[in-house]
Amino acid sequence: MSQAESRTSRTSRAAAASLVVKDGEEAWTQAELDEVLAELREQEAHSREVVGELEAELSHLMRDSGDGAGHDQADVGSSSFERDHELTVLSNERDKLAQIERAVQRIDDGTYGVCEACSGPIGKMRLMAFPRATLCMSCKQREERR
Repeated sequence: MSQAESRTSRTSRAAAASLVVKDGEEAWTQAELDEVLAELREQEAHSREVVGELEAELSHLMRDSGDGAGHDQADVGSSSFERDHELTVLSNERDKLAQIERAVQRIDDGTYGVCEACSGPIGKMRLMAFPRATLCMSCKQREERR
């Protein structure tokens, strides 16, 4: 177990019962919080692997792009499209990693489960289904309508 994981485990044990929940929900148990942390760690490991692969692929695409000499317009366009796609996916994975780190930090500082828009509870069921959530369902729906 890494130092960060050890610190998070110690912090989460103390914080599990004090995390915000919706009315009618029971307080977080250590087992539930451990399950969320395990899911976040799994997502983080997967995202780091994907980022590494995408960075290698992007490096290959950039190295092989050259100046376009000897390539027809369709080849150049295809290469540009592929490079743009890889950049978009890489950006999304990096955003996902940032969300994971933020979720773990919120667990550490006791603000996990608090909606960043309205400061109300997000809800345990939502967080267990989507551990990176930072908005309650009402605020998320409002955001998606915009």
